[in-house]
Amino acid sequence: MTRADRLKPLTAWARRVKRDGVTLWFAMRHPGVPWHAKALGLVVVAYALSPIDLIPDFIPILGYLDDVILLPVLIWLAIALIPKPALAHCREQADRWMADEGRKPRSFVGGVVVLIVWLALALAAGQWILHKVQAG
Repeated sequence: MTRADRLKPLTAWARRVKRDGVTLWFAMRHPGVPWHAKALGLVVVAYALSPIDLIPDFIPILGYLDDVILLPVLIWLAIALIPKPALAHCREQADRWMADEGRKPRSFVGGVVVLIVWLALALAAGQWILHKVQAG
């Protein structure tokens, strides 16, 4: 068995995760998707399509944990909340998008949300450090 043959299941899984991320993008606009699935889908899509990662990829090992573990789990959970007929329709739309565009869409709003989270974490860390310095 060649290395390429061993990687085929992993490559297929990665394609499905990517397609389901785009599926959620369409599901947020679908009338047959319940509000709680849309809410989770909004968070997942904003993060997945954001050009900025919560954990930057340049951080060894940790930088890829969100891409390899967190994001697929969130996508799976959001997909599980979508009724089957709506899911099938949204997957068809995602397949067409991927075939026509060859890439996932980008979300400026998602990038802004992730940037706000980073700024909030930086401010909280700064406040904590300032409190420790003043108390110590």
